[in-house]
Amino acid sequence: MSLSALYFGHVLHHRLLPRVHRFRYGVMALLLDLDQLDVLHLRLRLFSHNRFNLYAFYDRDHGDGTATGLKTQIQQLLAHQDIHLGGGKILLLCYPRILGFVFNPLSVYYCYDAQAKLKAILYEVSNTFGERHSYLLPVSNSAQLMHEVDKCFYVSPFMPQDCRYRFRMQPPDTRIGVHIEQRHADALTFRASFSGARRPLSDRTLLQACLRYPLMTLKVVAGIHWEALRLWCKGLRIQPKPAPPTHSLTRAWVPDSAAAQTTALSLKKRNEGENAHETH
Repeated sequence: MSLSALYFGHVLHHRLLPRVHRFRYGVMALLLDLDQLDVLHLRLRLFSHNRFNLYAFYDRDHGDGTATGLKTQIQQLLAHQDIHLGGGKILLLCYPRILGFVFNPLSVYYCYDAQAKLKAILYEVSNTFGERHSYLLPVSNSAQLMHEVDKCFYVSPFMPQDCRYRFRMQPPDTRIGVHIEQRHADALTFRASFSGARRPLSDRTLLQACLRYPLMTLKVVAGIHWEALRLWCKGLRIQPKPAPPTHSLTRAWVPDSAAAQTTALSLKKRNEGENAHETH
């Protein structure tokens, strides 16, 4: 059974402070088994690996950009953190190149051991300055996928740097969920999420994606700049950009279990309300 798939869903951004600002738009994301890339390249007419097509995946768009295989890179990175997969699968959630163009603000690696148990999740964050940083979320209990980490990478020019992230994940299944909260001075300032429904990865569903989300990655980049203009018009001013971190990886930790359960319940209720408005 192929683990690779498409997810049709929505991205939501909701800024609470210092000005309220909210937007939501439809997107498609690929979930790719890194062991299957060449198989998918041969099986699909509308998808290619490291070659131009309507939809394509290029290894150099992720990881450290070197010729080392992407799965090998992730395995080595995890091994340096004493997380060993023993040859297990790594699934990558990302946007594909569409007609040669892509920008992935966030790519997510789901890392499994040889017994198909989720061992770690890796957030790969990219900004519009061509920089990249990763946050590692070790997994000991797949029923409670919540982590916290200090923000150490410049992303939005309208966000202060001294913030803290809280991640909550819904691993790939019939649905998928990626939820992020950002706090500044103990106040909730920002929420972002992607929630989607699984579709098989085939030429038919790729064509459906093309018709449903035409030129999606161009829309993502245009949307980033349009929303930035709207924020500037609301009175927010650009924060100075610090030098990128000297390290490429930051490790997250599991928050207090009682607080995590309370937050998880709140997020679940809100997401159920949001999912009720999605078109499947």
